[in-house]
Amino acid sequence: MPGGRLASTLPIGKSDCSDGEGMSKDNVTVGFVGLGTMGGRMAANVQRAGFRLIVHDLHRQAASHHLADGAVWADSPAALARQADVIFSSLPEPSDVEAVALGPDGLIAGIKPGAAYFDLSTNSPSVVKKLSAAFAEKGAHMLDAPVSGGPAGAASRKLAIWVGGDESAFKEHKAVLDAIGDNAAYIGPIGSATVAKLVHNMSGYAIVCALAETFTMGVKAGIEPLALWQAVRQGAAGRRFTFDALIDQFLPGKYDPPAFALKLAHKDVSLANALGRELGVPMRMCNLTLAEMTEALARGWGGRDSRSVMLLQQERAGVEIAVDPERLRAALAPAASKEGAKPA
Repeated sequence: MPGGRLASTLPIGKSDCSDGEGMSKDNVTVGFVGLGTMGGRMAANVQRAGFRLIVHDLHRQAASHHLADGAVWADSPAALARQADVIFSSLPEPSDVEAVALGPDGLIAGIKPGAAYFDLSTNSPSVVKKLSAAFAEKGAHMLDAPVSGGPAGAASRKLAIWVGGDESAFKEHKAVLDAIGDNAAYIGPIGSATVAKLVHNMSGYAIVCALAETFTMGVKAGIEPLALWQAVRQGAAGRRFTFDALIDQFLPGKYDPPAFALKLAHKDVSLANALGRELGVPMRMCNLTLAEMTEALARGWGGRDSRSVMLLQQERAGVEIAVDPERLRAALAPAASKEGAKPA
């Protein structure tokens, strides 16, 4: 990573535009490191919102559009940090974030007391905690702020941003976060947002693997793929958002009386696995699901809700999940009001 000073020494309070257009909102100067597929789009939205922007990337060419629109180039993360009130990074790997943040010419070498640094990357909880502690020693805030929405969401600003760390820093810079995504939410202490992102992504990929098994079974059994997809998405599972499956039993810890009994669900899963064997379709995820449900059945839970199988994992992990019903209702209220507002 090249070192050196800023190629431009534009004073902090100035802008390329003398008429006030494009000046930083509320005298906030934003620094952005990492202008790749995601970062470049997010940084562009910061500019569109009217914030003064300082940028750095391993390749200056990546910043060409931002520079043409009035951004200032920094030759190093340290040089960028010396001028920025709030800093964002969007980088591929935790090791890249560490190098940018803590390297010899990294952000920490130039960070101003009171500044806030948000890492938008999908990171490691241990890494973000390490970075937060290091920046705290400099009198600055480091927050983990992974995003979800992909390149299209980064471009359109239809992006979830989960933030962990100092809540006052989150609130202070909420306007900049809102320039990047339409759903910036504070999750909790440092590392909380990173854990939420890992749970989100791992859940999605685990479901993808399971769907690959079940759909190949259906297609091999003779159903045309589109017809199969159209059929199953009209079922109970198909009509729900993925994580809505946790609302009625898992989160409140309420498995009695059953909405659908475990013994009946066990029968259904047994039949699906039997069909897979008959067709010669490997069903590793489904075999494991059957094993879990068989263990739950052996506990005498056949008359409980089918999702009581999730209690086995809670036991293994040493956690007990039982959200207060009032808190759960309050959390669901905004989604319910949005649903009610939709035209019939």
